[in-house]
Amino acid sequence: MAEVVQFYGTGRRKTSVARVFLRPGQGRITVNRRPFEDYFPRETLRLIVTQPLELTGTTSQLDVKVNVGGGGLSGQAGAVRHGIARALLEFNTELRPQLKRAGMLTRDPRMKERKKYGQPGARKRFQFSKR
Repeated sequence: MAEVVQFYGTGRRKTSVARVFLRPGQGRITVNRRPFEDYFPRETLRLIVTQPLELTGTTSQLDVKVNVGGGGLSGQAGAVRHGIARALLEFNTELRPQLKRAGMLTRDPRMKERKKYGQPGARKRFQFSKR
């Protein structure tokens, strides 16, 4: 039996983690066994997900299969984008300058700041009363 050629990339954003598999195909994108149009309801999220493929011109050459979990839809879309960009590098290393210039290989480090004890939130403080 012929082995299926596939390329893998892990993407992370906030608390979301995406495992991305690229295979030669017609350009279908599946997220958690659902068409990505169903999984990401907002057009902006869909644009974020397809960015690396459109930038490199590989939209119709590769099928994308994604397992993503954790966080919300926005974080998951960012994680999928990061994962696709990393998997594209495995597919073709010459795409690196393009992806790097667009900032798609950089893991966005912004995380939610922890709530501090004795306070209502991460930065918010209880009202100060002198008397």
